[in-house]
Amino acid sequence: MLLSYIYKKYKMKKSVFIIFAIALTACKSVQYFGEKVAAEDVVQYESVKDRAFEEGRINTSIEGTILETCAKKGCWMTMATQTDTVFVRFRDYGFFVPTEGADGKTAIVQGDLFVDTISVRMLQHYAKDAGKSKEAIAKITEPQLGLSFTADGVIIKK
Repeated sequence: MLLSYIYKKYKMKKSVFIIFAIALTACKSVQYFGEKVAAEDVVQYESVKDRAFEEGRINTSIEGTILETCAKKGCWMTMATQTDTVFVRFRDYGFFVPTEGADGKTAIVQGDLFVDTISVRMLQHYAKDAGKSKEAIAKITEPQLGLSFTADGVIIKK
């Protein structure tokens, strides 16, 4: 619809219009959320996870596959790396990711990778947000220690 409007309004030659449409489509191959992330600064999660455990918190950019996003608001997501699943929240709830259609896509997150203990209460809250059954939520009885991520910005590749 937008392309049709532009074509009619500016009376472009067909060849110029096709080049413009291709360029516009190419620009949409990634979506940015939060701060604009530099895709060139990405490191392998496996190369920084030991350092994060040693230092408690490091600022970095990592890439992975989105496994799940918060079904209610898009206020968190889980992301698979080559070895682990990382729980990602967004700094100060300053932005959200799509609640549908992101699963299985590649994401780059920039922010803080840190050692985190997630309480039973919060794990149950996240399970409820994800639409888990009452039975599955009731089975959550232990806090979880691991690495979490607070993102300042996210790229989702289409």
